Amino acid sequence: MTKGPAPRAARVWDWLTGKHSTKSAYWMILGPTLALTFIGVVMVLSASSVEYIGGAGSFASLRSQGLYAVIGIILLFWMGKWKRTTYHKLAVVLLVASIVLLVLVFTPLGWEVNGNRNWIRVAGFSFQPSEAAKLAFCVWSAYALSQKFKYTGYGKKLLVPVVLPFGAVLVFFVALGRDLGTVLILAMIIAVVLYLGGMRGIYLLGTAAVGLVFVTIATMLSSNRMLRIQAWLGQCDHASDPCYQYEQGIFALASGGWFGLGLGQSRQKWSYIPEAGNDFIFTVLGEELGLLGALLVIGLFITLGLGMFRVAYNTTDHFVRIATGAIMTWLLGQAFMNIAMVTGLLPVIGVPLPFISAGGSALLMAILAVGVVLSFARHQAHELQQNTQSETTEPKVKESVQSRQ
Repeated sequence: MTKGPAPRAARVWDWLTGKHSTKSAYWMILGPTLALTFIGVVMVLSASSVEYIGGAGSFASLRSQGLYAVIGIILLFWMGKWKRTTYHKLAVVLLVASIVLLVLVFTPLGWEVNGNRNWIRVAGFSFQPSEAAKLAFCVWSAYALSQKFKYTGYGKKLLVPVVLPFGAVLVFFVALGRDLGTVLILAMIIAVVLYLGGMRGIYLLGTAAVGLVFVTIATMLSSNRMLRIQAWLGQCDHASDPCYQYEQGIFALASGGWFGLGLGQSRQKWSYIPEAGNDFIFTVLGEELGLLGALLVIGLFITLGLGMFRVAYNTTDHFVRIATGAIMTWLLGQAFMNIAMVTGLLPVIGVPLPFISAGGSALLMAILAVGVVLSFARHQAHELQQNTQSETTEPKVKESVQSRQ
């Protein structure tokens, strides 16, 4: 047997892609999702229990987050049994529904939070349509391209209808609500969908450069966003103290040490960190559970991403590959942006940490997105198992025929 770096690299690649394991992707997706959801509910309770929100009591966030978590997990297992054709039938419906919800944000049903108009509130219940738009676009764009490839061929004429008009419509309404963080996430999803659809990298780089110009202009036109950029660069000489949130988050992470202060023992969550239960919940997690707890959460996200990568790699179905890649980009890209934001690697953008941050609609949509990929993984494992069984039975049939002859 040949030894050296090449065989080792081949073995590592086989492990990464799950070549010799038919069911590993399923469990690598399901396990981290359940663990992250559980950690998120616990951390929302810990981070939000010290504040009375609107007189609803310390456990208001727990009741809301826990309810959405239970509903999401029930739907997760239900969706995990769906066939691909079910998503084909729902793709257009999901897209149209998400556009309608985004339009409703600018009616009297719309609700503004922290300067961003991106919520709908009806009968005491609130929902964030931009979260539904992410999931709808991931499923619909994959379906649209998979159908288009049947007639135009792989990698041809991708801009219509993925970017124009539907991708542009979603980005327009989200940007109209001044939610720049979600705009960036949608742009990432669109770029990955186009790349997986066969668009050349040079075109994507050119588009990214143009998009960067627009983001820069949008940032310069907003005094609040400019303050965040200045705070990221260390320019804190302003009456509003733009560095306060970031500095308090760093204090929380630093005081956690290796093992943390203990669950529920955070000091900075006592009104020192703005949005402690939402965008900056990772700092509270690091303070209470320490560096090891923070690394555990990061490891769960990496495992979830690896499971999704195995699903996308081990398929020949364009719909499965593109949808899985888009959802993986959404969840892992948003997690990276949030963690980089609270650790100072990026400016404060205002994106929640998937599964962990408070917010029922964000949690529900993230779980449902995993449910889509989980159904792919389940059917893929079944197909691979059937193929393996047929390959093993074929030689036996041939041997029996030869022995009879």
